[in-house]
Parts: sequence; C-alpha cells; structure tokens
Amino acid sequence: MKLDAVKWGGVLMVMLGLMVGSAWAAWAWQANAYGQQLAAKETAYQTERTNLANANSALILAEQGKRLALEQWLAASDQAHYRALTDEKTKQERLRDRLAAADLRLSVLLDTTAATDSDGMQATTGPGCVVHGTARAQLDRTHAQRIIGITGDGDQGLIALQACQAYAKEVSRTK
Repeated sequence: MKLDAVKWGGVLMVMLGLMVGSAWAAWAWQANAYGQQLAAKETAYQTERTNLANANSALILAEQGKRLALEQWLAASDQAHYRALTDEKTKQERLRDRLAAADLRLSVLLDTTAATDSDGMQATTGPGCVVHGTARAQLDRTHAQRIIGITGDGDQGLIALQACQAYAKEVSRTK
C-alpha cells in the first residue's frame, strides 16, 4: 500500500509540476502577447504624435511664409508711399518757390456770363490763347501760396488714403 501511495504521490507531483509548468508557460505567453500589444499601441501613438507635430510645423512654416510676404509687401508699399509723398512735397516746394520769385502767377477765370448774358460761351478767344473766357484775374502771391499749400495738404491726404486702402486690401486678401 505504501508503494501505491508513493506511486500516486509521484504521479501527483508530476501532475502538479506539469500544471505549474503549463501555468507558467501560459502566463509567459500572455505577458509576451500583451507586451506586443502595448508596443504596437505605443508605436501607433508615437506615429500619430509625429504626424501631428509635422502638420503643425508645416502650418507654422506656411504662416511664417505668409507673414514674411506681407512684411515684404508692406516694406515695398511704404517705400512707394514715401517716394510719392516726397515727390509731391518737392513739387509743391518748387511751385511755392516759383510763386514767391514771381516766375509764375496764379490766375483764375472769371465768370462773365452775367455780364455778357451769353450762357458762358464767348464768341471769340484772345490772340494766342485757346482758352475760352479771356477774363482772368491774377491772385496775390500770398494767397496763391496758401492755395498751393492747401492743395498740397490735400494731395498728401489722398496719397495717404491710397496707401491705407492698398494696405487694407492686401491684409484682407491674405487672410
């Protein structure tokens, strides 16, 4: 009987050993499979993050390119605006100098329709003149210079307005 008990004990020990061995093998196989799944998920996550980072970098580079183009356009626009303003100022200064030196006289046409009752049309023009309405009045130099100054300010305002409109159009176009 003892022999049977030892025999059965040995069989039980072998069976217990096989059970422990198979449990360990199953656990190792599951751990390996789970590790592979985690590695695959980590790789997919890292790939997704890399793609997002690349997309963000491309977007940032595109926006920087747009900004650089706008800054270059603004610099060119500012140069053109400055050149137009300085040209206009130079022209106004020359005109003022010519008026002050009496090289140039500013005159205006007078309305003679009330005096002649001819509806603004004169029958003849003066000799050597192609302007209808020979009645003209010359302005005093100081008044002429004031008029030139006022028109110069108006010209500068128009140049500034054109620059603002071009800027607004360009900024709204790039958005």
